[in-house]
Amino acid sequence: MSTENKLHITNNETARRFEVEVDGEVGFVTYEIRDNIIALTSTHVPPAIEGRGIGSQLAQYSMEYARDHGYKVVPMCSFIAHYISQHPEYQDMVPA
Repeated sequence: MSTENKLHITNNETARRFEVEVDGEVGFVTYEIRDNIIALTSTHVPPAIEGRGIGSQLAQYSMEYARDHGYKVVPMCSFIAHYISQHPEYQDMVPA
């Protein structure tokens, strides 16, 4: 699978995470929402499905969800922080 293939990512509000199932494995980004801020707290992609761009698609989905809902983003995990640093279109969403 390459990053060209869009995954079916869903928002599991009960677990407070954006998640995707690939080959029986679940990858996810956890979050916390308070007021107009969404903190992206961790990213998990199981070793069996690493290296396929799944983490990047989860990060993109998380950022688009935040933009669509008018949230500012606090990247609390290094993967999300790095993703934002590599994608200038999202940098305005991080509070100064």
